[in-house]
Amino acid sequence: MDHSSRESTTAAVLEQDANALTADETKTATFGMGCFWGPDARFGAMAGVVRTRVGYAGGTTPDPSYYSLGDHTEVVQVEYDPAELEYDDLLEAFWTNHDWGSTAPKRQYRSVVLAADDDQLAAAERRRGVLEERAGRSVATDIERLETFVRAEDYHQKYELRSTPVVGDELAARYGDAFVDSTVVARLNGYVAGHGEPARRDELLEQLDLAPMERSELQRRF
Repeated sequence: MDHSSRESTTAAVLEQDANALTADETKTATFGMGCFWGPDARFGAMAGVVRTRVGYAGGTTPDPSYYSLGDHTEVVQVEYDPAELEYDDLLEAFWTNHDWGSTAPKRQYRSVVLAADDDQLAAAERRRGVLEERAGRSVATDIERLETFVRAEDYHQKYELRSTPVVGDELAARYGDAFVDSTVVARLNGYVAGHGEPARRDELLEQLDLAPMERSELQRRF
């Protein structure tokens, strides 16, 4: 990929990300749904989600890392636009897209809602009760208050897109830490994993000034 192509791709992505809401304008939800790579992609493809990140939470071990997790759980943290998405919408996606009926073999992969405030806690407990009534069995999902969140190592962030070398490596190298917080990157991460609406996916792809090799690689994954 030549220098001019890299610059045009960068400009296109940054222009879209410049219109994203700031952290002061978003709300945050945190979920454990097994391995965090899949949920990161699934939520990233949802309209109304502004940015995602994966990390470790729900435990007491200081400074957790992937190979020294202690009693923490792999989680995805979702920043969303409250004008476009409600917390209940995220809870629906949470319970629809993982096994909530059985206890995970490791605490690392447990089903858990980590509530940011009393409203989220009450909403999660209410929805868990409705699900249990509807299913006629107990829901093996813990509901707790979020105490701390530690961001996972960079190689875990936007894993599906990083596994698309032509595009993922290029964007990760150019944006550094900003790669994780990009709305466009979150969308692409979800789309290459097969999530999201085809019309929105195709619209985003048309807006990005990609080199032919990059476009071909994304389309192959779509």
